[in-house]
Amino acid sequence: MERNDQEFLVQKIRTQYVEKEHTQLDALKELDAKVKRPANVFAYVFGSISAIIMGSGMSLVMTNIGQILGLENAMVPGIAIGVVGMLLAIINYPIYKKMLTSRKNKYAAQILQLSEEIMSGKEN
Repeated sequence: MERNDQEFLVQKIRTQYVEKEHTQLDALKELDAKVKRPANVFAYVFGSISAIIMGSGMSLVMTNIGQILGLENAMVPGIAIGVVGMLLAIINYPIYKKMLTSRKNKYAAQILQLSEEIMSGKEN
């Protein structure tokens, strides 16, 4: 192994054990995540539930699960459940955008102030 490769490897390992200094950029990244995380979590969970509901309706229509459950004609309830799941999936994105916009408006002043400080080179 060449000397430069060894130094690079040593430096890479060493950085894992050195405590990092918390900078304003780290604070800005945390604030940005604080804005986006709740909307993302909501969208993933709500979308997954919507897909499960829609899939349940499709399963009632396309398989014999309705007969197993004791439904004589599973087509109508299956279509209704599938449509409900589809509607929930369709409204997921507008709800996500509204939630994200609301959180952006709530934290905009803090993010703009912190980003202005970073860009001007001012340190706290």
